[in-house]
Amino acid sequence: MRALIQRVERASVEVEGHEVGSCGAGYLVLLGVGPTDTKDTARRMWEKVRKLRICADEDGRTNLSLVDVGGSLLVVSQFTLYADARHGNRPSFTGAAPAELANHLYELFCEQAEKDLGPSRVGRGVFGAHMRVSLVNDGPFTVMLDSQELGL
Repeated sequence: MRALIQRVERASVEVEGHEVGSCGAGYLVLLGVGPTDTKDTARRMWEKVRKLRICADEDGRTNLSLVDVGGSLLVVSQFTLYADARHGNRPSFTGAAPAELANHLYELFCEQAEKDLGPSRVGRGVFGAHMRVSLVNDGPFTVMLDSQELGL
């Protein structure tokens, strides 16, 4: 599982011209699922994101987590995080999980976030839809997490 996390002032996602999810100050998480990912991977990735200390404290240091600052979250499925462009100029996406597994683990990740933060603080995209994501990056501050590199 891969999570590209952007600390944001706000973010939103639209499908067919209608806003389907948003968040205020917090994180935009672009979430990709790999073929060997499991329910445990999704839970452990959420725990890593939840505890990630990339929010500023009163001294401007990145010592606080999303939970510490009462932030919100927007999670958007993003199979293209598994793009392989090593050969040629057109990326291959065969490293991404099949849609059924990816959707299941995306939903599980979102459910874990809602359980911890509350449903009103978690926005979602629409799995498999063509989405338009807007954000105001705070910092900018962007972090990539890969479950295999983290041993999750």
